[in-house]
Amino acid sequence: MEYILSFFQQHIELIYIVILSIFLGVEVISRVPSVLHTPLMSGANAIHGVVIIGAIIVMGQAEADNYLALILGFLAVILGTVNVVGGFVVTDRMLEMFKKKK
Repeated sequence: MEYILSFFQQHIELIYIVILSIFLGVEVISRVPSVLHTPLMSGANAIHGVVIIGAIIVMGQAEADNYLALILGFLAVILGTVNVVGGFVVTDRMLEMFKKKK
C-alpha cells in the first residue's frame, strides 16, 4: 500500500493530466455531431496502424521462451489489423454515400 501511495505522490502531476484529459475527451466527444462521428472514428481506426508496428517490435524483441510477450504481441497484431481494415471499410462505405448515382 505504501508503494502505491508513494507512486501517487511522486507522479501527482501526471495523474492530474490523465484525469483532466479524460474529462476533456468526454466533453469533446459529446459535442461531436453524429454526422461527423463515423468519419472521425474511421480515421482514428486507420491511425491505429501504430499498434501493429509496436506489436511487431515487441514480438521481435521478445525472447523465444517469453510466451506471454509473444502471445500478447500476436494478439495485438491481429486485433490492430482488424481495426485498421474495419476503419478502411467504414471509410469506403461512407465515401460511397457521397458519390453521384448513375
